[in-house]
Amino acid sequence: MNRYFCEFLGTFALIFFGCGTLLFMRLEVGMLGVALAFGLTVVAMAYTIGPVSGAHLNPAVSLGFLVSRRFGLWDFVAYVFAQSAGAIAAAGTLYLIATDKLGGYDIATEGFAQNGWGAYGMKSAFLFEFISSFLFVTVFLKSTAEDSGGTLAGFAIGLTLIAIHLAGITVSGASVNPARSLGPALFAGEIARAQLWLYIFAPMLGAIAAGLLQLSGILAFRPTSNPSKREGTTFADRSRADAPRHYRPRL
Repeated sequence: MNRYFCEFLGTFALIFFGCGTLLFMRLEVGMLGVALAFGLTVVAMAYTIGPVSGAHLNPAVSLGFLVSRRFGLWDFVAYVFAQSAGAIAAAGTLYLIATDKLGGYDIATEGFAQNGWGAYGMKSAFLFEFISSFLFVTVFLKSTAEDSGGTLAGFAIGLTLIAIHLAGITVSGASVNPARSLGPALFAGEIARAQLWLYIFAPMLGAIAAGLLQLSGILAFRPTSNPSKREGTTFADRSRADAPRHYRPRL
């Protein structure tokens, strides 16, 4: 039960800080600030709740774990429920804050941090969400695998999310997270809800592809078995090569 509460809390924080920055501070901090808000929140949650739940904060990440056989079906269902509940609770809290703005807050004109396509078409949004989700979940799965160093996994994941936002906020809103899209869409209006299907299916398909890649073993660490190939290495080189045997991921 602690794991599920942690996923609720972590996803709440991600939506509250990430979407809150987009809602209230986007003019002051710009899109770079928005990208940092999402990425740094992931880093913070990785080292706060990661040791308990893994800090997925994203149904697509949990699906990648399920497909790669590092997760059970019940855990997947429970994680998705907790993540979705956290996202909805955070969006509801942001709604209460926004609508208390002096002079009023017009969601129709100012938006509600929802994902959607406009300047770029549906195909562009779908392709970006699919590819970005595939890469994001791949980084997540690999950086938290047993054959990785693991100590900097939280930074690797957070920095990847920042890069995704910098590349694609104007294309699709850079969701790569069905829960992140679900919460704001419930409050943003009919257009956001009508486009929500893309932000569920594209990330989930990308996660399936990432899970299958991880399951294939293509990215698995394989230490060299020929001692002669290592005779000329320095101590630092040998330490890096042996690191996966001595360290386990903290997420």
